[in-house]
Amino acid sequence: MADVTACVCLMVIGNHGCSWLKQEDRGYYFNKAIFKKVTLSFVGTKMLVLGLKSLVLESSESSRTTGFALTLWTNAWRALDAVGVAPSLRQRSLRIRGGDYESRCLERKELLETLRKELPPGTIRYSSKVVLIEESGRFKLVHLADGSILKTKVLIGCDGINSVVAKWLGLQKPVYAGRSAIRGLAEYPSGHGFEPKIYTYFGGGFRFGFVPCTDKTLYWFFTYTPSVFQYDEDMEENPIKMKQFVLSKIANVAQEASDAVDRTELKSISSAQLKLRLPWNLIFGDIVKRNVCVVGDALHPMTPDIGQGGCSALEDSVVLARCLGEALLAKRRKDIKDDEEEEFERIRNGVEKYGKERRWRSFNLISTAYLVGLIQESDGKVLSFLREKWLSKYTPDAFLRCANYDCGKLLIS
Repeated sequence: MADVTACVCLMVIGNHGCSWLKQEDRGYYFNKAIFKKVTLSFVGTKMLVLGLKSLVLESSESSRTTGFALTLWTNAWRALDAVGVAPSLRQRSLRIRGGDYESRCLERKELLETLRKELPPGTIRYSSKVVLIEESGRFKLVHLADGSILKTKVLIGCDGINSVVAKWLGLQKPVYAGRSAIRGLAEYPSGHGFEPKIYTYFGGGFRFGFVPCTDKTLYWFFTYTPSVFQYDEDMEENPIKMKQFVLSKIANVAQEASDAVDRTELKSISSAQLKLRLPWNLIFGDIVKRNVCVVGDALHPMTPDIGQGGCSALEDSVVLARCLGEALLAKRRKDIKDDEEEEFERIRNGVEKYGKERRWRSFNLISTAYLVGLIQESDGKVLSFLREKWLSKYTPDAFLRCANYDCGKLLIS
């Protein structure tokens, strides 16, 4: 057996299989890649704030910053405030105009770079693809593709929709939602002139929208139900066909929408099938087990219809860091004489507390996102009628209810 490295306090896995493309060996690609990187960097940053040593396993050879943008709502900004990086990010984004909430569309590379700078050198270990997880008493042995074995007291899976850690926990694989998404980032060197708000159009089997990130960049999305439309089977691998498809479907939408898609460079367009974890899997399955847990897409992959995928991953990280920090930094229990056993009990209590806090929140987000998407994109006569006459009044409330969540602070006395 290969040598086992010295035990670290906490290990974060970011194993990046390509969950949005058919070829699983293609590695990182656009949005999903950055989302997983943001999650694992955020977890590592949280542990640093609490003084907890952590090691982040990254399967790619180096850090990549290719990616688009994500809309961060009030709950996400509260999470970023908790770790102290929100002020600098606010300076590099536009606040979306609206009611009593905070929403900004942020380029993913900005978020990733900001979080990564908070980590000390050596926290992220590259070229570390996880192939096997084993138990060794109270510890976990993490086998890497290069033959090395790492021993850890806490194992956190931030490894996306095809999570190795979620599989080890026994969670069922996410399922196809029956819908797909095409996304892009348009650049306007001389400025786009749009007001900072979210522009959306939906119905007829698709939903299109765009939102300014900065004065010169604009993020757009097009989600649709493939069974409603005719298109080339290889479109999801061909950015030219993606662009042509979107343009053909939004021809009757405002001209500004077509202009945004038309000016988008091919390298800044991606396509993905939308998947979700069946909500009841979170209720009846194990999202934590002793000293192992999952966060982000590894825990609650959801459709993007309420904009909470990335936001909830940041929530997860704050809650987990607080629960582990409270457990690990608490005074030792005198009723347990063995130091190692006492520490393990504290770790398990912290992980289990995290699971209790995130189980129903994740259930609610996945369910709400799916239902909102179903209502907005439906081409059926009944749902279309209900959407126009009644349901459209309530979907904005669903957005804001989900976004008005406070994950709490990281101050531990």
